[in-house]
Amino acid sequence: MTMSPSPPDNDRPPPARIAFDRWTWKEIAYLLANLPVAIAGFVYTVFLVGVGAGLSVTVIGLPLLALGLQGARGLGRVERGRARRMLGVRIEEPSPMARSRRGQGFFTWLWTGLKDPVGWRTLLYSFIRLPWGVATFAVTLVSLFVLWPVLPYLARGLTNADRAMARALLSPSDELERRIAELESDRGVVVDTAAADLRRIERDLHDGAQARLVALAMGLGLAKEKLTDDPEAAARMVDEAHGEIKVALQELRDLARGIHPAVLTDRGLDAALSAIASRCTVPVTVSVALPGRPAAAIEGIAYFTVSELLQNVSKHSRARAASVDVWRSGDRLMLQVRDDGTGGARLDGGTGMAGLAERLGAVDGQFVLDSPEGGPTTVTAELPWRDRADTEAERVGAA
Repeated sequence: MTMSPSPPDNDRPPPARIAFDRWTWKEIAYLLANLPVAIAGFVYTVFLVGVGAGLSVTVIGLPLLALGLQGARGLGRVERGRARRMLGVRIEEPSPMARSRRGQGFFTWLWTGLKDPVGWRTLLYSFIRLPWGVATFAVTLVSLFVLWPVLPYLARGLTNADRAMARALLSPSDELERRIAELESDRGVVVDTAAADLRRIERDLHDGAQARLVALAMGLGLAKEKLTDDPEAAARMVDEAHGEIKVALQELRDLARGIHPAVLTDRGLDAALSAIASRCTVPVTVSVALPGRPAAAIEGIAYFTVSELLQNVSKHSRARAASVDVWRSGDRLMLQVRDDGTGGARLDGGTGMAGLAERLGAVDGQFVLDSPEGGPTTVTAELPWRDRADTEAERVGAA
């Protein structure tokens, strides 16, 4: 009996041959074990579905079925491990079942468990495995004594069917799992961005308006002490305090505008983008062609995206002119900022482009940068479109 090397990186065992090598014996053992494993899975499936459906008219039927589907995930884990160890098939583990958030209650947990696709696919796999397990057990056992010269080829053919069955029913949905992974990553980006914004607001308040107000209070205190002894000095200090109040109020207005500008809330993207374009050091043409107003969250992201891009134009582009175009295309809100500067902008160039791309990606958006050396630079961004009326109706319904 000759020994074969481990399977290559593509998870395929070495070619079948007459000599019974290590992989042939593994495949034979897998096929012989199909029967007891298939019987156990079939009994579990029939009992669970039968009892759960039969008792569904009572209070324990559906919860029992939901718990059974969670148990079916364990069966699938065992089968994936068996296929990995004995057939060399690497099947990724599905994502864990979503946990109900605190306060959502029993019925949310029940619904989440009953619609679990991984559990249902595992039950289907266990149900159809019984006749297959009986057939493979009988064929393999008989072939060990009667057809042993061709058993390696027969075992390979049968286990290839097992491999295909396991991949089809026990592997996660590629698109679904990819989307779940993206959403989990995007959730982290959103949390990090929100934390960074809170730190920025705290820093601006502490280093700006708060410091000025503290100095103002101290100045007014000194002026109060000098009011009787040196009225002229007290008057000068009050004048200085008056100037400090104006500066502090302006800083608070700028900070409030940075959180959410009033013009955006009151008049929408057209007026808000025209306002930030007027503050840009480069002449900017703004064109907004929207059939209505998008949801407030999407509108805010669009505003701050254009705001940061125009800041980059002012600081880095050395452009003579720029333009901002906003329009709707199907179910997407499109933004395009273009300048005739020197170009050469990159996502890793330290201009905040990478942060913008991450923020847009976190809300299922796209960010495309086209900036060849010598210019021009064109940044195209897209966001999912949601009508403001729909989101307001949902909010009222939830309240």
